[in-house]
Amino acid sequence: MNLQTLTFILAVSIQSSAAVLFATIGEIVAERGGVLNLGVEGMMLMGALSGFATAYLTQSLALGLLAAMAVSGLLALIHGVFAITLGANQVVCGLSLAILGIGLSSFLGRPLIGKVTVRFSAWPIPILSDLPVLGPVLFSQVPLIYLGYVLVPAAWWFLFHTRPGLNLRAVGENPAAANTAGIGVAATRYTWTLCGGMLAGLGGAYLSLAYTPGWRENMSSGQGWIAIAMVIFALWNPWRAALGARCSSAW
Repeated sequence: MNLQTLTFILAVSIQSSAAVLFATIGEIVAERGGVLNLGVEGMMLMGALSGFATAYLTQSLALGLLAAMAVSGLLALIHGVFAITLGANQVVCGLSLAILGIGLSSFLGRPLIGKVTVRFSAWPIPILSDLPVLGPVLFSQVPLIYLGYVLVPAAWWFLFHTRPGLNLRAVGENPAAANTAGIGVAATRYTWTLCGGMLAGLGGAYLSLAYTPGWRENMSSGQGWIAIAMVIFALWNPWRAALGARCSSAW
């Protein structure tokens, strides 16, 4: 294997892990608040579909991303209503959401199969992109991958070095004590369940607007389920999640 081939493989592994990374970080913050959402696969697919459909209709990548995050966030809120407010079984609610997202995206997306729209292209970072090996691998990617670089340390800092992050972990680990301390348990859970859904939608939009531009049924190929497993593998730690996402994509 020569250096050029190795560089290509490493660059592709970064690209293929981005969607899983977004979904995993989203699931981490949701589960840190005590809400298990097994509907990540469905939310990713609905995010991919709504992002692509919006970009196709408006020719705007920004609107596509917003639509993907909004639709997946709405699905996450629906899960929150049943799991948080109504106290329904979170496993059943999550699996139902996954089935709904998979089926609905397959049905609604049929007219869009084979359509072409705007897509994200690589934004090489000046100077850094010229570095040998590391330049093409890390600094000649699409903007969403750069967002992933920022998201991991930001999530880690938020969870372990800020007051809202401490409140979130308290709600997940001991909601009764958190409530006694004056922390709004339901509001906290809704907020971060919503954020988790939006990140899953962002991962889906990355698939349809950057990684493999276009729409096809079940285009996430189980990456939502991988994200759920990755949360456990990472022990709810964003840095471990990033490592796991990279390893899974390389494999």
